[in-house]
Amino acid sequence: MKRIIISGGGTGGHIFPAVAIADELKRQFPEVEILFVGAEGKMEMEKVPQAGYKIIGLPIAGLQRKLTLKNLALPFKIVKSIVRARKIVKEFQPQVVIGVGGYASGPTLKAASMLGIPTLVQEQNSFAGKTNMLLAKKATTLCVAYEGMEKFFPKEKIVMTGNPVRLEVTQIEGKRSEAFAFYGLDASRPTLLVIGGSLGARTLNESLIAGIEQLQQAGIQVLWQCGKLYYEELISRLKGKDLTGIHLTQFIARMDLAYALADVIVSRAGAISVSELCLIQKPAILVPSPNVAEDHQTHNAMALVNKQAAVLVKDADARTTLINEVIQLMNNKEVQTTLAANIAQLGKPGATKAIVSEITKIG
Repeated sequence: MKRIIISGGGTGGHIFPAVAIADELKRQFPEVEILFVGAEGKMEMEKVPQAGYKIIGLPIAGLQRKLTLKNLALPFKIVKSIVRARKIVKEFQPQVVIGVGGYASGPTLKAASMLGIPTLVQEQNSFAGKTNMLLAKKATTLCVAYEGMEKFFPKEKIVMTGNPVRLEVTQIEGKRSEAFAFYGLDASRPTLLVIGGSLGARTLNESLIAGIEQLQQAGIQVLWQCGKLYYEELISRLKGKDLTGIHLTQFIARMDLAYALADVIVSRAGAISVSELCLIQKPAILVPSPNVAEDHQTHNAMALVNKQAAVLVKDADARTTLINEVIQLMNNKEVQTTLAANIAQLGKPGATKAIVSEITKIG
């Protein structure tokens, strides 16, 4: 295993698994050279170098849902990206090219296939993304995290591995005291963790604003990750309010400590968030985002809800019902125990190693 290209991104849900795969490759093959290929102007161009890896950007973009002049430029961007991706692949000469979803993985894996290089697609969601469905026809191997993916992919190429997650995020044993000290919260009180994904979630933020006093009256303290897009606005709207027991932050760097102190977690239902929740085995209320392609967060959430492994609150209902659901669950230890036991059955702690094993088979 000498050289690997990993391509994709756009959101934390694509970037973090890509970095987890890269880290495991480095652990197993210290000499391996890894190059990331992302989309110019997207989150991966910042996050991947922070993780210690080189990244090259393509001028690729997605189709805008509303009519806009930007869509007219899209065919030119795609052609330009394929030409540039082909040049990158020819120069770097990888043994394997991995796609994790997101705009950039399309041109990169297409270029690799045209040059006869084996490709591996890692699909995080229970409802496959369009890019991955197109790439699946030429891909060598398809690593998935949910059952029933033959609806989208050729059955003979599918390997059930689970989603790669960052090891340091899910190692929470023995960290509870450190976590409460780190976030300045009271270890004797029931604690709610609210996570809206890497960019934050307006619905969750609005629900919390409406329900802060209700939570405080119920004796519940909150670690609230609101996203950097919303932080300044929230600080201004919460001015003058009693925020005792409320720790508001735009981003959580120490996710392991956040998970360690939580009694109940409210989260969006991005694939990687769901995979992490399965591994940390905590009771969760999922509020799927309605603003994602193919409504895949609802599909991810239902895979847990159908096994009594999580509670579902619809985005449209969250502002009026979420806080009541939180208080009800906090007060019901029996349901908490059932949810935690059931979600534990769905965790795949060896996922990243299993994916690297598939990479070595084709490279």
